[in-house]
Amino acid sequence: MTTRDPQRAQRLADQFGRRVAVRLDSAAEEMPYEVRERLRAARVRALQLRQQPEVAPVAVNRGGTATLGLGDRGWFHRIASVLPLLLLAAGLVLLHSVQSDRRASELAEVDAALLTDDLPPAAYADPGFVQFLKTGGGGD
Repeated sequence: MTTRDPQRAQRLADQFGRRVAVRLDSAAEEMPYEVRERLRAARVRALQLRQQPEVAPVAVNRGGTATLGLGDRGWFHRIASVLPLLLLAAGLVLLHSVQSDRRASELAEVDAALLTDDLPPAAYADPGFVQFLKTGGGGD
């Protein structure tokens, strides 16, 4: 049975838990002492966990869009949840910068090789340049 009212759902879950506990209690009298003690210890642990629930992110409906709510967490958790996104963006900017510098360096090397070569730069645009290279005039 599903319900949209969280308080009603909690009441139903509590009622179910009480009914299960009554049945377990009635059957526990017939069990050996060791088994009853293990069950008692498990109940104590379950109650401790029930009293201190872990706050988990929840999906919240806001005006037709679902967002991820962080519950009652403080500012530190909010900053910590945004930090990976900021690190990713900084890494992408750094990567772009390094790639741009590397590309500019490669182009500068090509330009320097063209300008310091024995062949004038205008020769590279000449249609007979391939023939010039085939005849061995390239200065290898």
